[in-house]
Amino acid sequence: MGREKKKGESGLATTYYSRSQAMRKLQISMPEFRRLCIFKGIYPQEPRHRRKVSKGSSVYKTYYYRKDIAWLAHEPLLQKGRDFKIFVKKLKRAFNDDDKVKIASLEEHRPLYTLDRMVKERYPTFVDALRDIDDVLTMVSLYSTLSSLKIKASVSQLCKRLLLEFMHYIIASKSLRKVFISIKGIYYQAEIQGQTITWLTPHQFPQRIPREVDFRIMNTFVEFYTTLLTFVNFRLFHSLNLRYPPQLEGYFSTELSLQLPSLLVNPNEVEYENDGDKGEYRELLESLSHSLVKIPETPTADTDDLIEEDIPTDLDPEEQARRDKAREEREKLDEFKTLFEGLKFFLSREVPKESLTFIIKCFGGSVSWDPSCGRGSTYPESDERITHEIVDRPSMNHSYLSRVYIQPQWVYDSINFRKLLPTDKYSPQTSLPPHLSPFTRDGEGDYIPPDKMMLAEDKTEEQEEEEEGEEEDEDLEEREEEEDLEEREDEGEGEEDEDVEALKPPSPKRRKLPIAPAMNLPVGSVVEGDGVSKEKDEETQRMEAEAKQEREERKLAVMMMTRTRRKLYDRIMEKRNKKSRRVRELKEKREEYNKEMKKQKSSTK
Repeated sequence: MGREKKKGESGLATTYYSRSQAMRKLQISMPEFRRLCIFKGIYPQEPRHRRKVSKGSSVYKTYYYRKDIAWLAHEPLLQKGRDFKIFVKKLKRAFNDDDKVKIASLEEHRPLYTLDRMVKERYPTFVDALRDIDDVLTMVSLYSTLSSLKIKASVSQLCKRLLLEFMHYIIASKSLRKVFISIKGIYYQAEIQGQTITWLTPHQFPQRIPREVDFRIMNTFVEFYTTLLTFVNFRLFHSLNLRYPPQLEGYFSTELSLQLPSLLVNPNEVEYENDGDKGEYRELLESLSHSLVKIPETPTADTDDLIEEDIPTDLDPEEQARRDKAREEREKLDEFKTLFEGLKFFLSREVPKESLTFIIKCFGGSVSWDPSCGRGSTYPESDERITHEIVDRPSMNHSYLSRVYIQPQWVYDSINFRKLLPTDKYSPQTSLPPHLSPFTRDGEGDYIPPDKMMLAEDKTEEQEEEEEGEEEDEDLEEREEEEDLEEREDEGEGEEDEDVEALKPPSPKRRKLPIAPAMNLPVGSVVEGDGVSKEKDEETQRMEAEAKQEREERKLAVMMMTRTRRKLYDRIMEKRNKKSRRVRELKEKREEYNKEMKKQKSSTK
């Protein structure tokens, strides 16, 4: 006989560990276990059959894979934690004995750890790190605005520095694609090396810190995220041949720059004359208004000697169409990247300076502000070359006729619609149009705001003008062919012209309708009085009969469905009806809003 199997010794019961079992095996406490799991990227699992895993118990427990816990048992960071516990005990004993020599010796040998190896383990390739950087940027942006009541000031400054470095890369590479202002903050979307990255930056207001948030867990995540973002920034900067950490162009002298390392120039290690110079440099870096220094390129062979590959001319029509489409999209993208090129903006004091500077610089524009708002302004308000001044106040003391005054929303909407919008709707003291989200995709039956439809109609009008131009060219060619045929008729080539006319397809504009035999009228024509033809009524009756038949067939198909398929069909139809009701409600709200706006305009007049 075979050996008798006991309950809990095989199957699902041996695949999982409960959290208490895992901590008992690793011999660590709950905070240490949670911290280690966050660093290693190990998360709880939900078994399919909890009863089998828990050996029949109904108590809810958190489970982990047994192989993950075995992997954690060989983690070197686990030993570092144990060494740190021993260090703390020795340090407490030295403090109690007031042994200053022992305290100094222990501080020199404090156990330290780094998370570089864990970053390489979790993200073997750089693309993997880019795919997982959305949450990293959002968390770092949040911590850069928090006060020092819950977190350390050094952590907040580190997050602010890393975020500014990433924004400098976005400006240099012109990777920004979409921007949206919401109640939560400002959403940005960039495209880096084929990966779409979306992150949220909070508004520059004092943040209300909720009591129910456990900042110990968030601090652990931020510790790992800052290490990851440092790696990512380093790779991104060197992909554009920029120095990392960033160095402002023209700030350091040439002799000092030559003395610094060619690959890693760290302005924090430069010996400044006083602390004011160091603070000035940081403020200039945070202003985002100055360009960065590039690494000098090594001389390479002349590109003139290189032989370009011959582009194949005998391509498949589908392949050629695909290449033409890709080339058109690339040209549109290059034009979009230089949306604000040649424009000079001046920011008033009440507008969000950091966000507007970031997005304007991303699209090739120049921006400045009053020196009292911070360092980094490049030209004064009185500069006659300024084309747009961004204000958000009801009245102004003075104005210049050589520039356009707009509200900040014009910049965001122009980026989302990928063109410079008219400024009359965004002038000060005017009611702004709705700020539409660029992240929504309009499907069939969805509600489309009228403002978005108007912009879509503008695009279709441009396309219609192009199509009308093509039709005019075709009509001109047809007229030339007809003139040639008339000349041939004048020369006496009647028989040959009859053959040509027989082969020539009838023009849609000059095609003659067939004659109805009863009344000598074209088929489908309508005559006033008692001679109205019945073809139109017959057509409507035929369409009604087809619609009725289609409804009956649909009912029969539903009746022939199984119970499972009928339930699925009912859910689909309920979803459609709910969607149509939502669209109807939004349209009614829009109509009420338009009526209120008309009343306000009439009352102001």
